[in-house]
Amino acid sequence: VGMVNRIINGDMRVDQRNAGASVTPTYNSYGLDRWSFPVEQASKLTTQQSSTAPVGFTNSMLITSSSSYAVGVSDYFSVQQKIEGYNIADLGFGTANARAITLSFWVQSSLTGTFGGVIGNYNGSRNYPFTYSVSSANTWTYISVTVAGDTSGTWLTTNGVGLNVIFGLGAGANWSGTAGAWTGTQAFSATGATSVVGTSGATFYLTGVQLEKGSTATDFEYVDYGRQLQQCQRYFEMSFSQGTTPADGVNNGNAGATAACFSSSGARVNTKFSVTKRANPTVVTYRGSNGGTNGQWSYYDGSSWVTFGASSVQASQTQYSNDVAPSGRAFGQALIVDGNWTASAEL
Repeated sequence: VGMVNRIINGDMRVDQRNAGASVTPTYNSYGLDRWSFPVEQASKLTTQQSSTAPVGFTNSMLITSSSSYAVGVSDYFSVQQKIEGYNIADLGFGTANARAITLSFWVQSSLTGTFGGVIGNYNGSRNYPFTYSVSSANTWTYISVTVAGDTSGTWLTTNGVGLNVIFGLGAGANWSGTAGAWTGTQAFSATGATSVVGTSGATFYLTGVQLEKGSTATDFEYVDYGRQLQQCQRYFEMSFSQGTTPADGVNNGNAGATAACFSSSGARVNTKFSVTKRANPTVVTYRGSNGGTNGQWSYYDGSSWVTFGASSVQASQTQYSNDVAPSGRAFGQALIVDGNWTASAEL
């Protein structure tokens, strides 16, 4: 089956990190899977998965302004998805054969007016600002924007950032661009666009985001949940059950996993990822529910749970190992391990 939609989790169903909870994004942190927040400063907005959605969808991403913030010339607030180069290679951007693309989505806001966004390349050296209109407050509006393929610039076609889709939430003059043409000046929104962060309590809902080849928007490409989760896990995976926010002390991770002792004070836990990662990931460990030190795994010594000493994690695209330090063990002995992990290979 061909890939129509280059956006992953465009219907906002997957939220591994936050399980629907509201979070306050910091620079380039993630809310829902695959959606990150380039925000020049924190504490001006919150985001969470929402069940408010147009007909045919079950979820959206909700962004709420935390104050009435007057955006300065050097400020920018936005939400984006970085699309991997492998998934846009056929568009031919940066060549004479560049293909037109169409971005479509559903939006609802408590504000009305002209809103802005940007299509860009990996380093912001090529950008196409665009605008769209929301004429009725608190009403779902379907938007479609067609963009001519860019024949200039460098566009990555392997596992780097191939193309960036940005929705502006407020941007100063230094980070706004004239809509409707490709430019070499980096931008996070279009000139004159409505600032969501400028009104305290303003809401902005987004769902059904689709980026496709060609000049016509087609129906949203639904992907079964299992496959959509796997697409997200190429960039972020966790040992926690879906619907559980990663944290120390959670009782649903590696309890029952085993470590093999290679010395009296050394053992290794090997874990294979469910999905091959985009790149070697960063692995973060969490203590399990049997006590111990935050960030550290523990093992059962026959009578109680004991926190490992120092640990060392090595990760590849397909698996990771955690070398841990038990005490008074024997070569070849198996240990029951309690703990959790997350692995991030985000763009």
